[in-house]
Amino acid sequence: MDSGGLLRCELEVLPHVPTNFIWPKEYLVDAQHELQAPVVDLYGFLRGENEATKHAAKLISEACLKHGFFQVINHGVDPHLIRQAHDQMDTFFKLPIHRKLSVHKTPGSMWGYSGAHAHRFSSQLPWKETLSFPYHDNTLEPVVTNYFKSTIGEDFEQTGETFQKYCGAMKQLGMKLIELLAMSLGVDRLHYRDLFEEGCSIMRCNNYPSCQQPSLTLGTGPHCDPTSLTILHQDHVGGLHVFADNKWQTVPPRLDAFVVNIGDTFTALSNGRYKSCLHRAVVNKYKERKSLAFFLCPKEDKLVRAPNDIVSMDGTKHYPDFTWSHLLHFTQNHYRADQATLPNFTKWLLSSKTTHTS
Repeated sequence: MDSGGLLRCELEVLPHVPTNFIWPKEYLVDAQHELQAPVVDLYGFLRGENEATKHAAKLISEACLKHGFFQVINHGVDPHLIRQAHDQMDTFFKLPIHRKLSVHKTPGSMWGYSGAHAHRFSSQLPWKETLSFPYHDNTLEPVVTNYFKSTIGEDFEQTGETFQKYCGAMKQLGMKLIELLAMSLGVDRLHYRDLFEEGCSIMRCNNYPSCQQPSLTLGTGPHCDPTSLTILHQDHVGGLHVFADNKWQTVPPRLDAFVVNIGDTFTALSNGRYKSCLHRAVVNKYKERKSLAFFLCPKEDKLVRAPNDIVSMDGTKHYPDFTWSHLLHFTQNHYRADQATLPNFTKWLLSSKTTHTS
């Protein structure tokens, strides 16, 4: 079996990092400063208070024009539910490796267990294991509960139910944040709603085992998220770094907050005004770290296009129209997400259109 598949059991106790997990030195420069990202209090906005809404939109606009990261508190998600989701994630990652591998990601699939993405890449592997599954709410079926029961087993029904609720809360929060983002760009607050309402979002549980030589490897390599919006809950260990002002900066964990960041798709939806920022995760010598990441995605076949008002104000349209399924296909089959995913996707899209029409 490849070393990726054995990540938690074997690699955690290895005295040396295997070669395929070692990253080049330029990726490993340490972060010295804390990112000055606003903490946005959503209390007043969620209650429909005008002034509080304007203030929240202003803070978000400032963050997204600069680096695309902010945190939200008083977000309306039950702290007990967040704790339960962390507990259930622990339950899964503590399973024996053969059970985790029984739901391993198969080629071409986005869903399931992955040890270090070794099913896709052979070098610069991330020191982590993940479990990814789909969420959408345009059906009466409890998709997440069913996913856990049918793939991992009936004994994971409770885990499925917890994540069904957690994803529901994330989708609700995501849709409210999309309203705030629209307002912060000066367009109608419901402008983007239709694009996301029936979308299939991605839920990912991340486990970063402790590592004897943390300065040689990364939990997640530097990348921009290709999705629209990421809502992340970190545990108390910390390890998220953002590249802003030409240097790596830390985002210390706050258990009462979600870290929110803009993805490439929303960069295109804002005509390039809002930044999809480079970020990474580092590992720890003494402690494992876990995080819950929810990626809000548009409906696959709907056009991703910046509002006409913004394009006419900017004087130029920076990205061609595309669908989320096109970008997803590109990142799953042709490209390893990094800081240049969107420009490279644009080139690929335009050249494939030329090929098809000539």
